[in-house]
Amino acid sequence: MNATSEYSAKRKVTLVQARADGAARLDPKGAPEERIVQACWSCQGPVGAGDPFCPSCQAVQPPGQADHFQRLSLPRGFGIDTAALEKSYFRMQRLLHPDRFATRTPKEKALSQQQATSLNDAYETLNDPLARAAYLAGLMGRDVLKEDGNAPVDPMILMEAMEMREALDEAETAEDLGAVTKHTQGEIADCESELSDAFAAEDLDRAVTLITRLKYLRKLADDTRARRAELRGRA
Repeated sequence: MNATSEYSAKRKVTLVQARADGAARLDPKGAPEERIVQACWSCQGPVGAGDPFCPSCQAVQPPGQADHFQRLSLPRGFGIDTAALEKSYFRMQRLLHPDRFATRTPKEKALSQQQATSLNDAYETLNDPLARAAYLAGLMGRDVLKEDGNAPVDPMILMEAMEMREALDEAETAEDLGAVTKHTQGEIADCESELSDAFAAEDLDRAVTLITRLKYLRKLADDTRARRAELRGRA
């Protein structure tokens, strides 16, 4: 059994356990999140943290400390509804469009720009599975970006990456490259599915390991596209 096959077998066992653990626990997405209320800067009325407008006077609010999920009205978790993400993002974009604030005070114009910047940051993070996973791990207490380069990498991940890299380097035809691309995309899809299960089971250590694996797979996917361009240049 080569390293890739061995790692796949190991993942299947862990995935089954993660699903069993998740079924035995209360789904964290089902628990109500603590709602922080602050005073509106304009009328002093109550405003929920992350709400872009005051419900009393409709004044635009500072972005505040709301997390990306709250900002886009999504339940916290890795397996998000991408259609709901898109719908929420574009709805908020329309509400914060500069034309709506053309006659407002300088403060409201500045706050609307801050809200738009925070909204774009939230969307870009949650729309990218790798960035979403790293962000969610951070909310759960693990700063993946800070650990990157310092934490030891699972040897099986390294072996798998080496084998897939060798296959890419040896690809000399479009057919060869197509096979590598198909395999890589399949592994990325599997990894993202396992990440969803790991987060649902609150298995943070497993999630962090999978985030590392997804980074390697995404890098390989990028290199595959570069290799395709190189082969086209030779034709």
